[in-house]
This record gives sequence, structure tokens and C-alpha cells, in this order.
Amino acid sequence: MIQAESVSDFYKRLPSHASTNASSGSAGIGHINVFSRETCSVVSPYSRRDFYKVSLIIGQGKIFYADKWIQIDRPALLFTNPIVPYSWEAESVEQSGWYCLFTEDFIQHSERVNNLRDSPLFKIGSNPIFFPDEAQLNEISILFQKMQSEMASDYPHKYDVIRSYLHLLIHAAMKNNAATNFRTYSNASSRVSALFLELLERQFPIDSPALILKLKSPADFAASLSVHINHLNRAVKEITGKTTTTHIAARIIMEARALLQHTDWNIADIAYCLGFEYPSYFTLFFKKHTGLAPTQVR
Repeated sequence: MIQAESVSDFYKRLPSHASTNASSGSAGIGHINVFSRETCSVVSPYSRRDFYKVSLIIGQGKIFYADKWIQIDRPALLFTNPIVPYSWEAESVEQSGWYCLFTEDFIQHSERVNNLRDSPLFKIGSNPIFFPDEAQLNEISILFQKMQSEMASDYPHKYDVIRSYLHLLIHAAMKNNAATNFRTYSNASSRVSALFLELLERQFPIDSPALILKLKSPADFAASLSVHINHLNRAVKEITGKTTTTHIAARIIMEARALLQHTDWNIADIAYCLGFEYPSYFTLFFKKHTGLAPTQVR
């Protein structure tokens, strides 16, 4: 599962937020930070994040997943996790609200609660968007304001307080029904296929023997896109006329040729960085698809 935005990547993408970054030392185990949405990105890239996020969105826009999307046309409470990739596109200039990002270690710091990914708000297959009514919106806004105020305070136990507010946010959402008005794309196969090809290409070029290919099978890509493997295979075959496995193999062979011809890495190093457990497996794979041994291409 590659190209997931880490907490440090987040601050690099939004350097204006770095000055308010809560260090992991001061927060104890894990990390949390809280921000106002007035400075949020108009467009956030389609990708995974290595952290959890709770956002109170006040403003219009769309949330995109691999095979569906939802219109945000009124205040919404959004929960995202490291498993499901998504993107956001704002449609109105006026954007407000708050969001907090945090790691699983932070929320489970002192109380070993059930794994956060098992929560109905964060697990795969759940609908993590809620449209609060006016009273709920006021309650949620107050919780975010209190979290932001605590972040700015010098109180030595402020992260315990913030953790409690975060639990209250989660429970406030669990009392309500999740949104059901997701829409599918007019051509869902085209979108899923495009996302697969983009994710495949994003792994290359490999410029160091220390980099190891992470996504090597259709199942790997389906998991990374959070779609069923059968859905992925059908979409790719329908749009490109080739199987998912064929695309993966062809791109690995292309990279293998480049590494054999333009680097001095030994064949074992090339095999390992392309995800093969043993160099002999790589040799068999390469001969099967090219009719040549790696040494002949070199």
C-alpha cells in the first residue's frame, strides 16, 4: 500500500500548519493536532493517509472514493482512516469548520479499547459521513473549539482532555444514522481502471535497491483501492482489454529491462526490489515474458 501520506508528509504539504504541530513527545504516545478548515486545501489528492481524521465540513464540495462519491451540500461530519483512500474537491469559496488528525496510538494510549478500525465509523464498508442537525452541529462545533483551545494551552494533561473530547465526537456520530446518498460514477469501470493504472505507475521508477515493490498482485491493488478484486479485474478488462495481471507483469518487465540495461545492480538486487523472494523466481518470470534470460538483456 504505497504513497500513503504520513503525518510528516501532511505538514510538508501544508507547511503553514507545521508551526502548530504537536510533537509526539509532548502528546505522549501517538500524535494529534486540530485545525480550522478556513485554510484547508481546495483539492486534496486521491490517496491514503497514514492517520485517522475527523472533519466537520461547513461548505460545499465532493468526497470521492474509488467507485462512488457523495455531494457535501450542508454541514457534514466526515471520518477517514488509513485503509480507504479518498479525495476532496471544494465547490464553494467559503469553507469553515474544523478537523483533527490523529494516530491510532494516540486514541488508544491509556485505555486499550477495541481496535479503532473495528469501529463502525472507521471500518471498511461503513459509510463514514454524517449530516448533523442544528443542535448536533452546535454540540460538535463546541467539541472542536474545546479541542483547539486545549491544543493552545499549557495544561500538562491537555492531551488526556483532548482524547476525551475525541471520544465524545465519535460517540456523538454513533448516535446518528450515516449518510446513504452516495452516487456511483457514470462510468465506474473507467474510473477504477484509471486509478489502478495510476497506482501501478506510481511505484516506478525504482531508483534504489533498497526500495521494494509493494503492490505485486491484483489482490494488492484491490486492497489498496478498497474495492473487491472481482470488481477491479472486471473494470480493467472492460476498459483496457487486458487483465490486471497482464498490466502488472508488463510494467514489472519494463522496469526490469531498464534496471538491467541502465544500472550496475546485480541481478539478485533487481529481483528483490521488484518483489521476488528469490532471484531464481525473477529469472523464470523474466524468461516467461521475454524469452530471454536477464543476463542476455544485460
